[in-house]
Amino acid sequence: MSRSKTTFISAVAVAALLVGMAVGSHFDLATALSVKAIERQASNSTPIGGNLTATTFRDIAEAQTAMVVTVWTEQPRPQLTSNDFFGRGEEFFRRGEEFFGGEEFFRRFFGRPPPGLDRDGSGAPNEDRQERESTPLAATGTGFVIDDKGLILTNNHVVENATSIQVQFYGDDERYTARVLGRDRLTDSALLELVERPARKLPAATFGDSSRMAPGDWVMAIGAPFGLSHTVTVGVISALARPLRPVPGRTNEMLQTDAAINPGNSGGPLLNIRGEVIGMNTAIISDRASNSGVGFAVPINTVLDLLDELRGGRVTRGVIGVQIGDVPRDDYRVLGLDAPAGVIVSTVAPEGPADAAGIEPGDVIVAYAGEPVEDSLDLQRRVVGTRPGTGVAVEVVRNGEPVTLDVTIGELDLEAEGRSVMAASAEEETSEGFGITLQDLTPQAMRGLGVPDDTVGAVVAGVASGSTAEAGGLQSGDVILSVNRAEVASAAEAGAALDAIEAGRTAFVLVQRRDTRVFLQLQKEQ
Repeated sequence: MSRSKTTFISAVAVAALLVGMAVGSHFDLATALSVKAIERQASNSTPIGGNLTATTFRDIAEAQTAMVVTVWTEQPRPQLTSNDFFGRGEEFFRRGEEFFGGEEFFRRFFGRPPPGLDRDGSGAPNEDRQERESTPLAATGTGFVIDDKGLILTNNHVVENATSIQVQFYGDDERYTARVLGRDRLTDSALLELVERPARKLPAATFGDSSRMAPGDWVMAIGAPFGLSHTVTVGVISALARPLRPVPGRTNEMLQTDAAINPGNSGGPLLNIRGEVIGMNTAIISDRASNSGVGFAVPINTVLDLLDELRGGRVTRGVIGVQIGDVPRDDYRVLGLDAPAGVIVSTVAPEGPADAAGIEPGDVIVAYAGEPVEDSLDLQRRVVGTRPGTGVAVEVVRNGEPVTLDVTIGELDLEAEGRSVMAASAEEETSEGFGITLQDLTPQAMRGLGVPDDTVGAVVAGVASGSTAEAGGLQSGDVILSVNRAEVASAAEAGAALDAIEAGRTAFVLVQRRDTRVFLQLQKEQ
């Protein structure tokens, strides 16, 4: 039985939202003495049109390359051990090798082999290890100028923990010192200010409207892949609103592109066919640490909405303090609903905003600020976008009856929430042969799931799309009571029983689904 782990980049849409108690967000940043609204050109919302010519991409590159910069950083070299990375370092390194193509991943991104290995992989101590680990880790990324005063956008992960930041312009051998004004982990964005700058007027980006983009639209990326500054790549928008998880427990909707995005492209612009910035390149998903046709960019509209807060060194977001799950598509009538929309409240954080307003486990949130709630991601996006301290009317269905509650939005603390999510995920069990994730059934979860008080078993925390468990009818929120007629009392017991099933054979599983017991036949993958 293997523990479920957090990968370096996850492309799986979040099935439940864990919102902890908010105590404020803090940044160790240079703070602007007086925060003024950043002057920038309005985004061009005119629909994309026109024909490609033999020089279209050449013209865009010639016009826009000058506003793109290479970002050089120095950072303390990570001292990761087998017990680091939230207590699960060995698995992080193992998954990193699988996900990004072996030891080269660690040499490129961390400047060292995985823990316990020397340069030849023998496991023997390196004579020069201490000297190497005391040397700052140099890295490159990309950014782009957004005004002629020297403000630059890049990724948070490019400059996070940096002890030195320098910027190099196109055609200029000199490097100029910059500092961080503000950064945001959720959108992976950071705003830099030049401490030193060229005497000439700086070229600045023009912005398009990322909400106008559609699959198939041409795009261009400019950046410094592998340190090769001002490299141009071309592709199309492959998909919209692709959920990625930049921080534990939360997702951000991204533009997906097949324009080549590689290490070093991070923080660079993604341009539309008019040469306007419509995204900030952020991540790849690949079986090696190189592009395989799947790259992701933060929509520029998302970043621009945060500019003034980034300038002030602090981004604030809303939180209500609940754990939620989507309403099942088949059994929504049991909840007193007319349609499979809304979100089920599984748990309520004690003394949090939802608790103070009277929201209870088992409530179904169907409307927020007078607008219907579609699913977990919809509610998460809207709560996060609400300013802390705002009073919001939240409509719930409780025992089939509508109830409207006034919730005063709290302030999200991503760091505290991330620790809570990681601690919770450490207690999960996975069954790869069936495609499910299991958790122990706690009294709090029992109330939220609406199962009888004497229920004993393991909660199905997640069911992978297309898995044999999904085909067999297993649902998130089901409580597994027995496997092949043998009762189970925990996630570990249920996982062990499922692991014992031979590949291709059937597991007969009895589950508790709210107040009903369901007997399922689940075939284990070959």
